Amino acid sequence: MKLLRQKDYPDGKFTLAFLGYGEENDNTVLELTYNWGTDSYDPGSGFGHIALEVDDVYTATAEIKSRGGNIIREAGPMNAGSTIIAFVTDPDGYQIELIGKK
Repeated sequence: MKLLRQKDYPDGKFTLAFLGYGEENDNTVLELTYNWGTDSYDPGSGFGHIALEVDDVYTATAEIKSRGGNIIREAGPMNAGSTIIAFVTDPDGYQIELIGKK
């Protein structure tokens, strides 16, 4: 994989890095978050969540709610940014981030 893009969020004290085998519009991309000041992650806390891009986060969360899904962060702008996101959990309690299409 190669680093496709990276962005620092000084107000939120984190960096996002996006890796993939090809351009984002044609391939699956892995998003990694580095929380500033964190020297290491334990295996139990090293994985936070997966993220999926959706056409409209507000519509997606409404559909998930209508089917009885669990929304743990309502749709809205991300911390220290303007991208619309939401968080839901799967049936096992793992977090899934929904990211609005740019």
